[in-house]
Amino acid sequence: QVQLVESGGGLVQAGGSLRLSCAASGSTFSINSMGWYRQAPGKQRELVADITRGDSTDYADSVKGRFTISRDNAKNTVYLQMNNLKPDDTAVYYCNAVVNIGVLYEYWGQGTQVTVSS
Repeated sequence: QVQLVESGGGLVQAGGSLRLSCAASGSTFSINSMGWYRQAPGKQRELVADITRGDSTDYADSVKGRFTISRDNAKNTVYLQMNNLKPDDTAVYYCNAVVNIGVLYEYWGQGTQVTVSS
């Protein structure tokens, strides 16, 4: 079992910045990768960014150059630094962890709201 707790969401004006944090606990040794997804009202959940245990990263085209994902393995925490935020970034952001327990399995955080005003 892996538990994920997110923090750092909030309300910010367009052009501003926020940093999201996701702390993992439990069987963290089994985590292969961690990432952030988001879901806006009426839209499907989409990948924002992810990072592997080897620090390989992947980003959605819409956030490249503005968002940076990083991880602190000692703290079992992943961060999402979001700069130059736009109203289209408004969504609930979910932390995700993929673990390998013989098969791949996903865990999700409870979500944190990010609202960007114009």
